[in-house]
Amino acid sequence: MATHPPYSVVLSYDEHQQKFSVQTADPAKLVPLLAGKLDMPILLDEFDYRIDDEFARRLGVAMLNLLALGKPDLKQYMSVTPRPVTREGDQR
Repeated sequence: MATHPPYSVVLSYDEHQQKFSVQTADPAKLVPLLAGKLDMPILLDEFDYRIDDEFARRLGVAMLNLLALGKPDLKQYMSVTPRPVTREGDQR
């Protein structure tokens, strides 16, 4: 298996080409660019340290909603459930 240096992931939406772009970046180089910007911590203990399908769905919905705040045209394509989806046997 290939090893990778630590990196951050950047998600962008280009409304002219109507496409998402996912890029990797050196976290140290992002620090000055992100100073004073919105910081939304997502604490794993609030999810019982479970990175499962529901966690991924909610993270994706949050990312799409954040992108849509800055790119309002994206909202017309979105049809996602903003709240947790209850599953049979789920105790949360």
